[in-house]
Amino acid sequence: MLPSIFGESLFDDWMGFPFRGFESDVDRKLYGKHAAHVMRTDLKEHDEGYELKVDLPGFKKDQIDLQLQNGYLTITASKGLEEEGKDKKGKIVHQERYEGSMTRSFYIGENVKEEDVQAKFEDGVLTLDFPKEKPVALPERKTIQIQG
Repeated sequence: MLPSIFGESLFDDWMGFPFRGFESDVDRKLYGKHAAHVMRTDLKEHDEGYELKVDLPGFKKDQIDLQLQNGYLTITASKGLEEEGKDKKGKIVHQERYEGSMTRSFYIGENVKEEDVQAKFEDGVLTLDFPKEKPVALPERKTIQIQG
């Protein structure tokens, strides 16, 4: 067990150094050491369906895209920052936030249609409600009598 301060390992940067390049750096560039905590989700089951909550702090509604294909719901969030090292009020002296995108997919069932999925984005939390996939009814089993 490694010592940690506020949930971060003291050895994150040192221990991870030789292994850089084997992981995707997209989230790391966008969120630094906290990339592992991005797009956190909670899934709650109800009688009729599910509620999926996804944390997307710092994103706006128009920066989020939802796609449903072959039973997979894919959430993509993309954002960029000011270019040229300047913002509306002056020159940027230090910058830790970078542009980028992140994607996460969830299997919700092949029988769930896009009109069945309700989406709401409020206070940096995307909430999706969708029904449980209805089981496919198997044909009734009939016995065949053997003659003879």
